[in-house]
Amino acid sequence: MEQFWNPGQLVIWLEQAAAWVETNVLLVPILLQIVACLVAVIPALLLRRPLSRQLARLQNWRALLHYAGFRRLLAVLPDLAFPIILVLLIWFIDAIAIQAGLRHNILRLVASLLNAWIFIRLGTAVVNDPVWARSIAIIAWGLAALNIVGWLDPTIDLLDSLALQIGQFRISVFGVLKAMLSLAILLWVASFASRIFEQRIQKVHRLTPSVQVLMSKLLKLVLLSIAVLFALSTIGVDLTALAVFGGAIGVGIGFGLQRIVANLISGVILLLDRSIKPGDVIAIGDTFGWIQSLGARYTAVRTRDGTEFLIPNEDLITNQVENWSHSDVKLRLKVPVGIAYRCDPHFAIKLCNEAAAKCARVLDNPGPNTLLRGFGDNSVDLEIRFWITDPQNGRGNIISEVLLNVWDSFKENEIEIPFPQRDLHLRSSDGDIRIEMSRPDDASGDTTPDSRD
Repeated sequence: MEQFWNPGQLVIWLEQAAAWVETNVLLVPILLQIVACLVAVIPALLLRRPLSRQLARLQNWRALLHYAGFRRLLAVLPDLAFPIILVLLIWFIDAIAIQAGLRHNILRLVASLLNAWIFIRLGTAVVNDPVWARSIAIIAWGLAALNIVGWLDPTIDLLDSLALQIGQFRISVFGVLKAMLSLAILLWVASFASRIFEQRIQKVHRLTPSVQVLMSKLLKLVLLSIAVLFALSTIGVDLTALAVFGGAIGVGIGFGLQRIVANLISGVILLLDRSIKPGDVIAIGDTFGWIQSLGARYTAVRTRDGTEFLIPNEDLITNQVENWSHSDVKLRLKVPVGIAYRCDPHFAIKLCNEAAAKCARVLDNPGPNTLLRGFGDNSVDLEIRFWITDPQNGRGNIISEVLLNVWDSFKENEIEIPFPQRDLHLRSSDGDIRIEMSRPDDASGDTTPDSRD
């Protein structure tokens, strides 16, 4: 690797590169072919948009839309309009060159590169993630291009020569790139396989949702671990040496990653004991909603207003959690109501029960039940109790519906809903108490005094 930093060696390489360009590129037949390729780019650019629009219309072809692979293939075609037109033009120019007896090796080279890009891009259309698809296409086309040009083996030798020797372990640029490529491919395969297995597991209705999530997470973890181990083995890492770092990793987990590990273990415990599961309606602290998903580190809880809270799994283990659908989805709600003392509480209780029973979400068995809870300072305190079976649909809306029915029923039957009242007692004193009364709208400000002993 020291030769790359030697100025004399760099000068020699530059001279060799210049001599190669002069011998193999700066020739009239080669330059004519390069100019022909550049000229073909102009009509390809002009015809790209019309062809792209025509290829985009194929996405409305209903005969192929039933298959996901065809849908992704049709979605890629508009992006390939330019290379398709360009390769057709170059093949046309190549046919003319053959008929004229001219050299056409550069034309064949460019056409082969374009063909490789088109077929590789179509082949990667089966990948769901567009980022992964384009990345795989670029890497595959790069390797194919080097192979077509004949530079693949020299490039591998050059990258392999850029290496560092650490003891008995040799790290080269080629080895690192090979490990990264292997890791990317293996991770994609592991992720794809885990999604397939997860879909299969979800179809097994004998398994509870918690067990399905647990099996999916464990399977994904195992597949990703295997992918990483295989990637390390491709660069010659001795996997038995990883046992040496086990103690250090354990110490690091104990001090620096204890909260993360606690959340991971808490997530496994939640999945095993099935205390909460996706779809449960829970309340923890000021957060009320239903569980969207159980992750390895956190649990996603979605509230009625659309806000999604990511609650660490450790909080669900250590704090008190209200699970409204743990063993039974039935939930009893309590709504306080007050009536005036002059009203008949027996009749008011009957009206409250009837008002709650009008709501479609309120159960008939057990039906609504209204109790007299006490005699307050300003009202006779009642409490309406009723049951629902869909707490995930919210509490506030059903309570509002019940109270509106109570309001209408009380208005219709002249049941008074009192407001706070206070009695004012004036203690007698030796002096006279003077009271002045005036109208607020009296513009003149005159007042009519009224004095009483």
